[in-house]
Amino acid sequence: MILRLPRVLNDHRGLLLFLALMLCVRAAVADFNDVPSASMHPTIVEGDRVLVNRLAYDLKLPLAGIVLARLGEPARGDVVVFRSTAAGTRLIKRVVGLPGETVALRDNRLYVDGLAADYDLVGQGADGGVLASERLGAMRHGIRLAPRPAPVAWFGPVTVPADHYLVLGDYRDNSADSRSYGLVPRAELSGRAERVLFSLDYGRWLRPRPERFWLSLDGSPPT
Repeated sequence: MILRLPRVLNDHRGLLLFLALMLCVRAAVADFNDVPSASMHPTIVEGDRVLVNRLAYDLKLPLAGIVLARLGEPARGDVVVFRSTAAGTRLIKRVVGLPGETVALRDNRLYVDGLAADYDLVGQGADGGVLASERLGAMRHGIRLAPRPAPVAWFGPVTVPADHYLVLGDYRDNSADSRSYGLVPRAELSGRAERVLFSLDYGRWLRPRPERFWLSLDGSPPT
C-alpha cells in the first residue's frame, strides 16, 4: 500500500513542526558543540559539550547566516565559536584583542596596548607544565603552559582592525589560533560559549564527568 504524501504530512505534522522549530533554534538561538582538542585547557577539556549562545552578538536569519541585527559586541575574555575560513574548520578560542588594540605576547606574557597581564600560579599540570590565572582588566581566566615554551610564546605586536578580533587558546603552547590563522572577522563568529552542558571522558569509554555538567565558562581560574 502506497501512502499518499499529504496524508503522511498531516498525520505527523506535530513532529515535523517540532523538528523544524528545533532546527531553527539551533541555527539562530542556541547550539551545543563538541570539543575534540586540548587547545582550551584548563577551561574546556576534550569531551565537553558546550552551550553556545548564538544571540550574543547577532540576530541571524536561520540557516542562511544573514545578519538581521547586531545585538552586542564581543568583550575581552569571551570564549567564542567561529567557522574559520583560514583554518577551514570550526574553532573555539578566547578573545584577547579588540578592534583598535595592539596585542603582543612576550614569553607567554600578554600585553594589550603596552599593558601587561598579571599572573598567579595555581598548580602544575600532569605533563609538568604550569597552570595559572591570567588577569587583565575585567578578564580573568585560567591558562596552561607546557613544560617547555613553544615558539608561539612570542608573537606580535599586532594591531587589530575594525570588526576583527585576536583570539588565543587557553593552552598557550598547544593552540592553533590567531598566531597561526590570523585575526578573526566578526562575520565568522557563530556565538559565545557560556557553559559546559555535559562532558564525556574519551579515555574512559565515554564515562560521564558529572563534576563538569553545567559548568560556567565565566573565566574562573583552574583548580
